[in-house]
Amino acid sequence: QVQLVESGGGSVQAGGSLRLSCVYSGYTVNTYCLGWFRQAPGMEREGVAAISTENGRTVYADSVKGRFTISQDAAKSTLYLQMNSLKPEDTAMYYCAVVGGGCYAWRNENAYRHWGQGTQVTVSS
Repeated sequence: QVQLVESGGGSVQAGGSLRLSCVYSGYTVNTYCLGWFRQAPGMEREGVAAISTENGRTVYADSVKGRFTISQDAAKSTLYLQMNSLKPEDTAMYYCAVVGGGCYAWRNENAYRHWGQGTQVTVSS
């Protein structure tokens, strides 16, 4: 059974930082894509960043480039999202997800079969 559990969310002021973690287990595919998504109230879920276990390549949404960094510790089966210079518009529920294969369609939430329960990030101005 595949499980993903996020943690690290919270409330910060604009300009602050948070690091999200996602511990995953039960996924037996050798090559896969790990992604972070977020969903603000009344908005569609959007891809934030993804990392490929095939080659370590990372991709980011334009809105977070230069501020967020996605990384993975395979030994700990943990995915991270370091978020710096946070803005009020980053406020959302953040989810991690996994799909087999590469990150070719990383923005497509329908491509991901397994999701975590989410962790809330709130940024105040």
